[in-house]
Amino acid sequence: MPAKSALFGNDDADESGDDKLHDLYWNRVKLKQDFARKADENFRLQSMIRDQEGATARVQQKLNHLENLLLDPEWVYNVAVFYQFRGLNAQCCRKIAAFAEQLKQQREQRQHKQALVRWNEDRKAESAEVEASVGELRGRMQLLEDRLLEERQRLESMSGLGRMLRGRRTSAELDELETQLNVLAGDEQSLLAELEAIRTRKPPAVAGLDVAAKRSINLMIIAFAQDVFLRFNDRNFVSMVKESSEKSAGAIKYGSKADCDKLFEDVQKQSARLEQSVDVADVLKKRVARIAEHADFRDDADAVPKPETVATLFTFDAGGAVRSSDGNLLGEDYWQLSQVLCR
Repeated sequence: MPAKSALFGNDDADESGDDKLHDLYWNRVKLKQDFARKADENFRLQSMIRDQEGATARVQQKLNHLENLLLDPEWVYNVAVFYQFRGLNAQCCRKIAAFAEQLKQQREQRQHKQALVRWNEDRKAESAEVEASVGELRGRMQLLEDRLLEERQRLESMSGLGRMLRGRRTSAELDELETQLNVLAGDEQSLLAELEAIRTRKPPAVAGLDVAAKRSINLMIIAFAQDVFLRFNDRNFVSMVKESSEKSAGAIKYGSKADCDKLFEDVQKQSARLEQSVDVADVLKKRVARIAEHADFRDDADAVPKPETVATLFTFDAGGAVRSSDGNLLGEDYWQLSQVLCR
């Protein structure tokens, strides 16, 4: 027997060797896959490092440039005024963004409140309908119970001969009445379950604003942006405010130290004026009405008007007279106006 095994080989040993080769092959494939994933991850991280190094170098370059400007007596006051203008521009952006967010929230809350009122009214009407069905059903059940009681009393009052002659029919009627009562009791339980489901129904989720509401909000935001724009006494001044958000320090020269001191003072005064509490609700409504007369949209689904159709500024004096002037705030994207509009 050992000689035969030596001559023809050992099948178990061959199978064990095949399994080891198979495992070795798949382990090698898995290692290659893991290596490929690690290589991809390494490449991604190296790319991120290069991007970050580039960004850091650009920031350092800007810091060096700013440091050189601040060391230059001719530019130091201009840089200070530049950042004052930029701060005033950011103040305008925050003011308009806060107004837009508050307006959107108010409109969403109002719409949701109206939807809840309609939902509650529908729920009450549906509940009243089911309650009426329950009341009608219970009336029918009461009639059947009264009849059932009558028939039982009649059956009990029958004499022996009468019970023999009419008892079987009366018993059948009793069975029929009991069956009808059982059916109606099942219907009642179904109606009560339906009523409970209506009463415990969860209110609808907050729905998004429709196009009409978004358009209304956007026109109000544009009207408010006009109000902020018109609070500036000098158009050249407000242009410098906007320019500070589009250029870098050192790209604009405002003049001598005296010129810069004057601009610095003007910025402080204008910043204080912007924060003054002014009741503009009535003026905004009038301005929105004027803007809406000319506003046009690209299509029925677009909530943002074409910039050229809302490029007229409207002012109202104490006597009610209306004056108009050119000012494409949306087209020129004053104070990031395009970013706060509803889409």
